Amino acid sequence: QAPLVESGGGWVQPGGSLRLSCGGSEIRFDSCTTYWYRQAPGKQRELVAAIRSSGRTDYRDSVKGRFSISRDDTMNLVNLQMDRLKAEDTATYYCHARAKVVDRWGQGIQFPVSS
Repeated sequence: QAPLVESGGGWVQPGGSLRLSCGGSEIRFDSCTTYWYRQAPGKQRELVAAIRSSGRTDYRDSVKGRFSISRDDTMNLVNLQMDRLKAEDTATYYCHARAKVVDRWGQGIQFPVSS
């Protein structure tokens, strides 16, 4: 199966906003739990946010109130809205979808948060 595809990255200043999207072929995100992970240079990959098929969402503490994960069932996308970005949010972000017979990753998208 083809990897998921992340889009929406770009350079952003501290305090700015960015929206990442995750899409893929032959997958229905409304049947999966979809995660956004990130990995900063020299650090371990960490879970940022998750959205279940029920719509329930979870966030790591450091992004609560700043990041919002959502699902667009019409477009079959999972989005990560990131507001009030900080330099420490700089990382490669990965999308991951899981279900009973689904376990797919994206190839990652990176963006710097810097002035």
